[in-house]
Amino acid sequence: MSLPKNLICFLLPALILSCSKKMIPEKPNLAESIRLIDSLPPSDIDIPVKINLKPFYAMAEKEVQQVYTSPGYPYDYVVDNCDTRYMYRFRRGPLQISTSGNNIRMGFTGFYTVAGGQRVCTGSGSERTAVTPWSPTCTCGLREGERKVNVAFTASLKLTPDYRINANINRLEPVPLDKCNVCIFNIDITSIVMDRLRAQLDEARKGILDTLANTSLRPQFQKIWDLLNTVQPIYNYGYLQINPQQIRIGDFYAVKDTMVLNVGLTARPVVSQARPAETRTVVPALNPTPSRKGFSIFTDAYLNYDSITNIINTQVHKKRIDLELGKYIIVESAQVYGVGNELLILKINFSGSASGEFYLTGRPVYDQQKKILKLDNLQFDIRSENMMLRSAQWLFSKRILKEIEPYTRLDILPYETMLLEKSMAS
Repeated sequence: MSLPKNLICFLLPALILSCSKKMIPEKPNLAESIRLIDSLPPSDIDIPVKINLKPFYAMAEKEVQQVYTSPGYPYDYVVDNCDTRYMYRFRRGPLQISTSGNNIRMGFTGFYTVAGGQRVCTGSGSERTAVTPWSPTCTCGLREGERKVNVAFTASLKLTPDYRINANINRLEPVPLDKCNVCIFNIDITSIVMDRLRAQLDEARKGILDTLANTSLRPQFQKIWDLLNTVQPIYNYGYLQINPQQIRIGDFYAVKDTMVLNVGLTARPVVSQARPAETRTVVPALNPTPSRKGFSIFTDAYLNYDSITNIINTQVHKKRIDLELGKYIIVESAQVYGVGNELLILKINFSGSASGEFYLTGRPVYDQQKKILKLDNLQFDIRSENMMLRSAQWLFSKRILKEIEPYTRLDILPYETMLLEKSMAS
């Protein structure tokens, strides 16, 4: 007489596998724990940035007039000390610009002609009166060629915290290359012309300063800031968000028509596999700092469980693990998730000598030297362990842990290299 199948299952726990389609333990019940999250220092990148000075030169070329004349030219004379009258026309040549350190020198050669005359006056000061009519008009620089004078400005520039150009512009003393003697008394009128020229050049200097004072580079820096805030895709991995915090400007110097600035960026870059929301912030004030070189980058990386699952699944899918007594399992799939605990849970679905699922737990650890993220101290969850001990002790084997553990290691170095290249390109 044969026993009913249900009775066999009741009397012989060892035959449970023949009575149940799958071994499915309860899910792990890990209590939430307080995790101390490392606070990474901000990342700093300091690189030289070249700025084209040609727009500044073009502005200077525009602000410094091409032609200067005496008041009322060419119809009225300027009377000097009662006994001399003159009018002049001054034109300049193209600006000649040179640089030294953070100083810029803008010079040009000026060409001028003078027309004038003399008369005899008596008295002194404002009481001087003419006693003769004006002599016939005579000229200087008209027949014998224009008289020449060298004129120059020096300028030193720096950026203010509010992204404006702070310029210190000085006019150098005009240097006449030719004297200008006029009329029958052979009076040297050069110094008089230079005095008038100084006043007009000072007006040109003021025009340059006023233009610079109303020039703000904030819009250009805001565009750079917005670009740094843009989420950058990292091929075949995820996304990089630089999260800029501050911009620094160090020393600068000029070479011909190029200014070299030492620009520093403080940021808190984050790498994630899910696309984060983009942020838009106002570019902060510049922070002037001593110049330095190089970079130090610290990055938070957020790996979502689905992505880690995909990586591990690719490695362990259809992995066969041979156990004692001729038993074996075949890993069909793996799933990683967390429950607010410092441990991660690894769910394994298997087939083979038995089928079902079990749960492993491990602590995520990053090996900075080897650039490897791994699940350390891989163990069976207590509920999976109890199920195995009750129904299939052969399944409770450390061999499973040893076989699966290598596939929970993720090589971060390729992603770190890719991240660095992406950061520098941004």
